[in-house]
Amino acid sequence: MAIEIAIETPLQDDVRGLVQELNETLLELTPPEHCYHLTVEQMAGQDTTVFIARDDGVAIGCGALKRHGDAIGEVKRMYTRPSHRGRKIGAGIVERVEALARQEGLKRLVLETGDRHPAAWAVYERAGFSRCGPVLDYPDSEWSVFYEKSL
Repeated sequence: MAIEIAIETPLQDDVRGLVQELNETLLELTPPEHCYHLTVEQMAGQDTTVFIARDDGVAIGCGALKRHGDAIGEVKRMYTRPSHRGRKIGAGIVERVEALARQEGLKRLVLETGDRHPAAWAVYERAGFSRCGPVLDYPDSEWSVFYEKSL
């Protein structure tokens, strides 16, 4: 069965579990004070749209578009379970985030990721994102890598 990616509420038990896995993974690589997690409740806010990837009904990946002022969208909470990596699921989620951002008339996508996430960098760079300086209100930190893409 093919992987399906759809907009879903993050307020589901299996999605909560997926986000918990994401948080634990990030905390293994980055000090807590340099992790900028959205909670599942924040992800369910009006300004955020969450995409969930499912394999035969099982949640195996996620990502979100969070809207900011000045027609800026932020890519947030990107994660694919280790069992499904290498199958372009992250790329598919980024594609959906970008398509929605364009549809809504956003002019720029930005994101913050960790300095120890080369697989994530590859996904963003293949999708046409370029490294940049700090975005939004993130501090300039050795633990962060920033990307942007004009739409």
